[in-house]
Amino acid sequence: MNQPNPINDKLLPYFHNVISIVFAVMLLFLAIGILIGTAKLFLSLGALFSDGKITGSYHLIISDVLSLFIVIELSRSLVDYFEVHRLRMTFIIDAGIVFVLREILIKLFEHKIMPEDIYALSFLLLVLGILRFASVVLYQREQATVVAGNKQEHQE
Repeated sequence: MNQPNPINDKLLPYFHNVISIVFAVMLLFLAIGILIGTAKLFLSLGALFSDGKITGSYHLIISDVLSLFIVIELSRSLVDYFEVHRLRMTFIIDAGIVFVLREILIKLFEHKIMPEDIYALSFLLLVLGILRFASVVLYQREQATVVAGNKQEHQE
């Protein structure tokens, strides 16, 4: 019943090419950002030695490291897109979890967080954790279904 649409068949390869180019440019910028962020992180180590207090610049370094983790998680999702041509929810949720943890750690370290914020961010972490768990379980079921389908094809 579904008849192929010649316009879609002609335009679809162009669409995939454009999307690949856009993702490649985004990945390039993320990689450059990671390199610059890492270099700035090493340069900020000097502030630790020049500051007289032990906790002087640690919150800035912790914030920078956690920000780099977020960018790395997002770049992992883009790299995975090139391999399987779809975005995996687990990488994006991981970036969200790291982002929320970053905010909690920074605010806790600076003693600038209210109990209501802790409850709200904890609930958000719970929801993100449930989403991540569910996406992993669904991915494993999908893989098991594919393997079972392949076995059935080889038996026939």
